[in-house]
Amino acid sequence: MSNADNANFFERVYTVVRQIPYGRVTSYGAIAKYLGAARSSRMVGWAMNASHTMEDVPAHRVVNRKGLLTGKFHFDGTNLMQQLLENEGLQVVDNQIVDFEKYFWDPQQEL
Repeated sequence: MSNADNANFFERVYTVVRQIPYGRVTSYGAIAKYLGAARSSRMVGWAMNASHTMEDVPAHRVVNRKGLLTGKFHFDGTNLMQQLLENEGLQVVDNQIVDFEKYFWDPQQEL
């Protein structure tokens, strides 16, 4: 994939992430699948890592398929990702979202 293709894919990821409602979360894989690139969850993760200077991309709402805060080390401050999610009403225990299925937002069905 060329840099231009990567940039385009990242922009498509950000378009989806910007639409995740307050108080909801989705997974890297769900975004990849929605974009027609089901095997590209890792690329979605790279896009999230690259988005930290973009205030309009709520990267904290993207977690792994089990609701684990796998991206938390890419946020400033030890528990910033957890704090942002808790501010939106989600409960996080041991880096995992409690009742993950209840808060899961699937772009395949919602967009």
